Amino acid sequence: MIKVSRLADYAVVILAAFKGSGNAVLSAAALAEKTRLPEPTVSKVLKLLVKEGILNSVRGANGGYVMNNDAANISIAKIVKAVDGPISLTACVEGGEGSCDYESCCAVKGRWNPVNAALNSALESITLADMTS
Repeated sequence: MIKVSRLADYAVVILAAFKGSGNAVLSAAALAEKTRLPEPTVSKVLKLLVKEGILNSVRGANGGYVMNNDAANISIAKIVKAVDGPISLTACVEGGEGSCDYESCCAVKGRWNPVNAALNSALESITLADMTS
């Protein structure tokens, strides 16, 4: 079964919680309450989203997080990559040449690349706005 990780799913849920807040600064606690996710998990995901540039962090007494872009400009692929790293179905796709011990005798060598590209393309074509509409 091919699954999106739990943290990537949570990242989409957390980002969806920004919908309707305009440019309001939302704290990790407020987002945890709004999404009903544990605050430590929300904080972990928020840090990853800031690192990738999807969110900006605001320091201070009224600090928190704000969206860096409109939801229509944030692909699901970008969110998944921010949390999980590169999207790859198999180790040989992820690591490239020489990354698999069985590469020299593999009957499907290189055949996963188009499948992986199709998955990436599909996730790039769906935006956060699509998910929240």
